[in-house]
Amino acid sequence: MPQTSFIEIGIPADKRQAISDGLGRVLADTYVLYGKTHGFHWNVTGPMFNTLHLMFMDQYTELWNALDVIAERIRALGFLAPFGGNTLGQLASIKEAEQHPAALDMVRELVDGHEEVARTAREIFKLAEAANDQPSADLLTQRLQIHEKTAWMLRSLLEA
Repeated sequence: MPQTSFIEIGIPADKRQAISDGLGRVLADTYVLYGKTHGFHWNVTGPMFNTLHLMFMDQYTELWNALDVIAERIRALGFLAPFGGNTLGQLASIKEAEQHPAALDMVRELVDGHEEVARTAREIFKLAEAANDQPSADLLTQRLQIHEKTAWMLRSLLEA
């Protein structure tokens, strides 16, 4: 993404670019996971309907709110945040759901999605830490906590 203006915050432009690009991937993963979670909320059925419907609503709401925080950090670094379904879909490591899975398969897909975002965030954390970019590192730490906790909670539903 092109830099939007001259900025001097103590992080060289090339490192800000790398962090921004990485945060763009976190943004894309979050966007695709948001869409999947919201779609599962709409379409879940079965004996766990009420529990999953409400849980998915809490999760997609959190993901939706996270999109702004991530995009605004990219902007604070001086770069344009990627947007649009096609662009974000190409940047994301998470694939959209291609079908309407059964309730527990939805849960499994969401576990995988949250773990994928955690892996992406952890990879970018290394860049932020090496560049002494505490705000990005803090944002990534918060995202890691949320995605790892959500994956654990969803995974718990799959245990016998």
